[in-house]
Amino acid sequence: MNGILCMNKPSGFTSFDVIAKLRGILKIKRLGHSGTLDPMATGVLPVFVGNATKACDILPDNSKSYRAEFKFGMTTDTQDITGKTVQQYDKKVSREDILEIIPQFIGDILQIPPMYSAVQINGKRLYDLARQGVEIERPEREIHIDSIKLESFDEETQSGTLFIICSKGTYIRTVINDIGDSLGCGGIMTSLVRTCTSGFNLDDCFTFEEVENAVKNGNTENLLISIDSAFMLYPEIHLGEHQTKLYKNGVKLDLQRIRNILPQNDKYRVYGSDNKFIGLALAEHEGNILKVYKNLV
Repeated sequence: MNGILCMNKPSGFTSFDVIAKLRGILKIKRLGHSGTLDPMATGVLPVFVGNATKACDILPDNSKSYRAEFKFGMTTDTQDITGKTVQQYDKKVSREDILEIIPQFIGDILQIPPMYSAVQINGKRLYDLARQGVEIERPEREIHIDSIKLESFDEETQSGTLFIICSKGTYIRTVINDIGDSLGCGGIMTSLVRTCTSGFNLDDCFTFEEVENAVKNGNTENLLISIDSAFMLYPEIHLGEHQTKLYKNGVKLDLQRIRNILPQNDKYRVYGSDNKFIGLALAEHEGNILKVYKNLV
């Protein structure tokens, strides 16, 4: 089995829990995932099966999208509903207040990762320190937020829903915390669904039950998405028969002799003479050379 299995991660599972459970269902050890989700979060978690695990750390930095529910009027140590209350606020805000401040959080911004996160500082995970009651200074990191849409807000309960499109490495609960801080009312995330990542969305996802049924019926392969689907941002190159043999053996190819080259790019999806996906190539345009970046099959 080789390919990408998109899972709809259930709440209460870590990303590693998902891998562990799938190993038991599929009877396959070679599994990996991209884009860790918090245990309370649900939604799109691409799982890489077999040879596809080679692709886990070279995925293009696609934007991700989330639907997050929030509540103003309090803060917690985890910045979400699972944590201990740190402070409560009497201040009430309006829908207009939120809409006015949202633009400050769009574009390239700096964000301090929360203590309850998997970020490592000096070789230690922040969440390990947080569980010991230790809080340390964390350097700001630049992230990018494409858009924030206020889908709903109830002024009586001070609760609502945001739809956010952002870059890899963005903590949505921190976005909510920082919006609440800017409004002077505090804020926590109450639920989170990742609706899209690496070009995959919820429509591509399966539940554990669906995977188990597929295994019972011998239809597991039907759940898998081809490895090259994760790299559709890159132009494609199709090699001739002789070129395919050379390329698979690690020989650098002359770019000028390759057919069907699409617009100039640094990386390409490479297909052999049988039109089957081989992997990714790196182009050195100054020297007119195409070399292997990562073979994935």
